[in-house]
Order: sequence, then structure tokens, then C-alpha cells
Amino acid sequence: MNMFKPVKATSTQEYFDLLAEPRKSEIKKIDAFIRKTVPNLKPTFLYNMPGYGKYHYKSKSGREGEWCLVSLASQKNYISIYVCSLIGDKYLAETYKDKLPKASTGKSCIRFKKFEDIDFDILKEILLKAEKSDWMGKV
Repeated sequence: MNMFKPVKATSTQEYFDLLAEPRKSEIKKIDAFIRKTVPNLKPTFLYNMPGYGKYHYKSKSGREGEWCLVSLASQKNYISIYVCSLIGDKYLAETYKDKLPKASTGKSCIRFKKFEDIDFDILKEILLKAEKSDWMGKV
């Protein structure tokens, strides 16, 4: 299996099992790091991604669903970490754009081309702030 090809799984363990090396080991290390850093965010599996801190959201338009505060994904060209958290009226991930020069940062997504590009000190800071911030479901 191509290590960069998105996988379709029904659980976190199956997700890991379907990844090829070295991406499998990298994703498992990030998963362990997230679990250790924010142990109060219960691990789950939603929308084909390992997630942490599941919550129910309802948008202004009335759309509802289940989502995770933090999600992890192995994409074709990236390792993606989604952080669905606000600091005031800004997405937490985008406030760290300048502190993550080797990452591509969107509003709630942080993408790394290589595992070695991840600054785990900054990621820890983001995760801890996310845990204490306004989750998207509280908006």
C-alpha cells in the first residue's frame, strides 16, 4: 500500500494498520504525543480520522453533528492536525502560523510535509490551549 494514499478505516487501530511505513510509525508517534499531552480529551474515531475530545456542534445555520476538538490524518502530501478551537474570534491554529514556518496552516488545520518538520514544543502549546479554549461546538 502507498504510505501517502488516504485509507478507509472503521477504528483508530485499523487506520494505523492500513498505513505503510514510515508514515504508520509517524502517525502513531503523533497519536501517542496527543494522548499524553491532553489525556482528558477522550480518543475517538470520526470521519475516517483519529480524534480527541468529541463534542456535539450546532452551527448558526442549524446544521448539527459530532466532531472532535483535535483530529489527526495521514494525507497524500501531508500529515494533518486539525484543531477546532477558537481564541476569541480567531481559530487557534491560524494564530500559530508564524511559530510554525515549516507547516502550511489554515484556519483550523496544520499540515506538515515531513514528520521532522513538526515542532513538538509548539504543538504541545497548541494542544494545551485548545483543551482550555472555546471549542467550535460552543460557538
